[in-house]
Amino acid sequence: MSARFEELDWRATPIGELSLRRRREPSLDVDVYEIKLDDDYLMSSLFTVAEIELARLGLAALPGADLDVVVGGLGLGYTAQAVLEHARVRSLVVVEALHEVIEWHEAKLLPIGARLTSDPRCRLVDGDFFAMAASSPSLDPRAPDARFDAILVDIDHSPRHVLHPSHAAFYTPAGLRRVAAHLRAGGVLALWSNDPPDDDFTAALAEVFGSSRAHVVPFHNFLQGRESTNTVYVAS
Repeated sequence: MSARFEELDWRATPIGELSLRRRREPSLDVDVYEIKLDDDYLMSSLFTVAEIELARLGLAALPGADLDVVVGGLGLGYTAQAVLEHARVRSLVVVEALHEVIEWHEAKLLPIGARLTSDPRCRLVDGDFFAMAASSPSLDPRAPDARFDAILVDIDHSPRHVLHPSHAAFYTPAGLRRVAAHLRAGGVLALWSNDPPDDDFTAALAEVFGSSRAHVVPFHNFLQGRESTNTVYVAS
């Protein structure tokens, strides 16, 4: 196997073949980590600007300190790491449906794994975020009555391009009301999307939350040699 490419792990899961790959990008002189589900790229360490902005924009909408935060979707860990960089954060629960991804971080196969698993404020929880948001009394299995200051979600590609049909209900007014019940008064829900702002989803947010905004986040797309954009929705 070439030193420029290595498949770090491969797993058969109920939703498809999951693989973690590392490759060397010589033009940037960096290691690139990628997670694929079958032939679909779920995430790449080449493009992390919007994942970091998800944490920054979501927490910027909150005053005060001692913040309790939930991140839906662990992935490569960039959103979670950005949350932990805020001294105002008291606790972080990261909910991830694919136990294999949690194992990769715990085994330090991913660069951010050591930071996340060594920070006493952070816990990685094996669970289906959407099912928990819709029906569980809390997004923290250890604290059934817990409410949170911020819930940051980075799982689906967009409100219209979901990884599983069961996720679609989350992006409706009824689904948003259910997740809002997990927030404290004045709490924030923020979501990442790979697509431009979606008018229907923006309207759904406005129906449930007192204020909401779609932030367009630009970044340099190295593969296409041009600027690309993601969207971060913030509602409170």
